[in-house]
Amino acid sequence: MNEQFVDLELLYVYDSAWLLETFCKASPCNSNPRVAVGTNILEDCDVIGFDLDHTLCRYHLKETSRLIYESFTRYLVEHKDYDKDLLILTPASWDFCFKGLVVDLEDGNLVKLAEDGTVLRATHGTNNLSTEEIIKHYGSRREWKNFNTLNTSFTKSTKYYFYDNYFDLPGALLCGRVVDMLRKRGNEVNSDFWKDIVAAIDHNYNTSAFKEDAGWYFPSVKRDPGRYLQPCSESVKTWLRSMKSAGKVLLLITSSHSDYCRLICDHILGKDWEELFDIIITNALKPGFFSLVPQQRPFRTLVNDVEESEGLPSLDKPGWYSQGNWPHLHQLLKTMTGKPEPKVVYFGDSMRSDMFPASTFGKWETVMIVEEMEGEGVPRCDAAKTNEAQAEPRGKKGKFEDQGMKAPSAPSEQWGSYFVDSHKSGEGDEESQKLTWCCHSIHKYSTMAIPSVESIADLPLNYKFPRFCPNKPCTTGYYPRPPDSLLRKFQSQSS
Repeated sequence: MNEQFVDLELLYVYDSAWLLETFCKASPCNSNPRVAVGTNILEDCDVIGFDLDHTLCRYHLKETSRLIYESFTRYLVEHKDYDKDLLILTPASWDFCFKGLVVDLEDGNLVKLAEDGTVLRATHGTNNLSTEEIIKHYGSRREWKNFNTLNTSFTKSTKYYFYDNYFDLPGALLCGRVVDMLRKRGNEVNSDFWKDIVAAIDHNYNTSAFKEDAGWYFPSVKRDPGRYLQPCSESVKTWLRSMKSAGKVLLLITSSHSDYCRLICDHILGKDWEELFDIIITNALKPGFFSLVPQQRPFRTLVNDVEESEGLPSLDKPGWYSQGNWPHLHQLLKTMTGKPEPKVVYFGDSMRSDMFPASTFGKWETVMIVEEMEGEGVPRCDAAKTNEAQAEPRGKKGKFEDQGMKAPSAPSEQWGSYFVDSHKSGEGDEESQKLTWCCHSIHKYSTMAIPSVESIADLPLNYKFPRFCPNKPCTTGYYPRPPDSLLRKFQSQSS
């Protein structure tokens, strides 16, 4: 079989003649349709970096989401005098919890955006807005006014907040329910409520919370880590060791503080986990790690999980550091690899904190972990399924586990697919399928997308992966195959 077909056969595990024919008509990045479509992304790189939470460490999402929601909400109830009813949830409530939403802090709307900034769906609080109401809010073209700022910089704003990771995602459900509460009270909905939400996040996640047992999140995980954290499979541990044995420099770059990082890694990788990495960077404060200059964010050493007050003028040797910046790391990697421009590939789950800044500022290759792929027909690898089954005894499952609670990574009845959605401009207009802004961003800022690190851990280092490219179909770049909604869109365009 010719080389250019090998990766297609592995990527698309079913026999789809239309897909193969259409793909072969499309020009790959180098405009030569006979050149192999794969890339030896791991073999060709010098440095392999990993985010920790929801990348190397996979969480039990239902249990963790419930804990995060309860942690944020208890703060509002106990410290800000919010209604206790906010603590009461049914399994059906979790359908609203959907990654990729943007909360408009000026009016309490939550919106799902298309790749061009069109509002595909919207709610006020948790209540759906009709097509007519969306047009009333956003005009006949359904344009969200802050899209250009978000799309070009991914920066935080006092006007909106983008929910792109599972650590704060339950806050989207909380925001919706708080807006519902304010409306029920007859109060004006404005950005004031967001100050309380931010205070709740800080109370539970600030860097001293783990050590001080503050809030509800860290104390709960410390008491029972197995309830929330999935240990890495043996195949992942072997994979990490094999890459280091092959001469790759291995990085761990996480915004989690050192004490929480140690708890996680002890549980998921074993007590000798530090030997797997040449450089460990905690409290990295991404995306600033990539975008800020060294004077703004110097590296710091740690003593008993406490950062030294004096920042380092440079990074001279491998080790465990806190905070830091990409330019100083880049200089160290040059020294360690002996190359003027070492090639780096970085695995992460957040567009805002990982993919966009690493590819834009660091010029790194990026692999995005997209658990939503598994919610749309992409099978879990055997190692991941076995590992999850062994990780959580049945007796420890949460109260929603067997009562229909939707996993946050699954498609939503209220919000639809993470990747594609239908769109009608107005009454009588023909319905069309649009890529979501999140899906488009994956293609733009990631080299490839996978559902978990387990999905590639058993593959050889020289495996040729498909990669995203503007001149290829939008289904290219997903391994082991694209999600169902993208395949249906691609098929309808090709028929």
